[in-house]
Amino acid sequence: MAAADTAQDAAAPQGKPMDMLRFATAGSVDDGKSTLIGRLLYDSKSIFEDQLEAVERTSADRGEEHTNLALLTDGLRAEREQGITIDVAYRYFATPRRKFIIADTPGHIQYTRNMVTGASTADLAIILVDARKGILEQSRRHAFLATLLKVPHLVVAVNKMDLVDYDQAVFESIVDEFTAFAAKLEVGDLTFIPISALHGDNVVQRSVNMPWYEGTSLLHHLEHVHIASDRNLIDVRFPVQYVIRPHASTDPELHDYRGYAGQVAGGVLKPGDEVVHLPSGLTTTITHIDGPNGPVTEAFAPMSVTLRLADDIDISRGDMIARPNNRPQVAQDLEAMVCWMTPERQLTPRTRLLIKHTTRTAKALVKDLHYRLDVNTLHRDEQAGALGLNEIGRISLRVTQPLFIDEYARNRLTGGFVLIDEATNNTVAAGMITGAS
Repeated sequence: MAAADTAQDAAAPQGKPMDMLRFATAGSVDDGKSTLIGRLLYDSKSIFEDQLEAVERTSADRGEEHTNLALLTDGLRAEREQGITIDVAYRYFATPRRKFIIADTPGHIQYTRNMVTGASTADLAIILVDARKGILEQSRRHAFLATLLKVPHLVVAVNKMDLVDYDQAVFESIVDEFTAFAAKLEVGDLTFIPISALHGDNVVQRSVNMPWYEGTSLLHHLEHVHIASDRNLIDVRFPVQYVIRPHASTDPELHDYRGYAGQVAGGVLKPGDEVVHLPSGLTTTITHIDGPNGPVTEAFAPMSVTLRLADDIDISRGDMIARPNNRPQVAQDLEAMVCWMTPERQLTPRTRLLIKHTTRTAKALVKDLHYRLDVNTLHRDEQAGALGLNEIGRISLRVTQPLFIDEYARNRLTGGFVLIDEATNNTVAAGMITGAS
């Protein structure tokens, strides 16, 4: 088998880059996440022959009846030996319609931080449910985390239908139970698909064993789910990452070149647009937009481009370019939900950290811990005095420099941040801004 990308790119319309979908998988232990991803890679012909041979050989050495496709994703030795997923495993494949980045996230509660990492950039989350066991505590936790991280699309894949004789009643019972639970959450798009990852039912091809199911296969849904409108195309946000001044160039046209490079975090930018620079508040006009392969007529999230402006303004890394009449909030006091990610220390009031928000880094102080959230019951413990590893809570932060923010629900890029330990430079938390205080 050949790798997908080379051949699949040729299937994309000429001159138009292929659409890309990022999705995360989550579920309880042994629900078959890694097997499902292995099945997707195998049936879409996205693995090499030597990879398949290695998996077949390992499966045979372990005395397994079927080729264990989970071995395609469980890359760590500890994962293979224990038969569980520990860290986020990223895999890539493509079909003629779309490219995919998969984040295979662990099911154990002690790896909550790994799921937060994997789902934070996902367009879609697949939550696997074992048809024999139904909705478990871990299923609810993963659904809550996906909605907390504002993943726009949720797919509940009811796996191992072969072990319940492809019973429609079992599937519908799980659908009813999960739908009732999801009513408590903010779920934008919810889809249910009955599958058997082991045998391939409804994964890439429609299953002949479940004629009662009238929906599409999982891959067909992944190929066709509409994600373009999920991105914020209204609020122009361009955090400046780097100022480009090629002084040493021998090309006289580049002698006076001044460009501002970064990734578009929201809205649509075009040459001729009036923009405002923050924090100065000075307005100017975009004259050119340079992409990786030359000038472009418009830029939108998540494109990385270089802007050239009509006026010379003192702009540096961490600054923001927006619309004059549509500016982000400028705040030094933030309210946020955070997931604590380190066992080395706890988050407590008065904790001093660094905050990295878009391209700006500043010092921050935890002013208050309002509550710790039990992700299984959604109970708020307002008496909590600290957050430990994998715990989630609401905090107030004071930042030494003004940040240009939006609420996370409005823009995941300008509403998200990470907290860093000043002493070790390790990332210790991921945060979602709920507003300015």
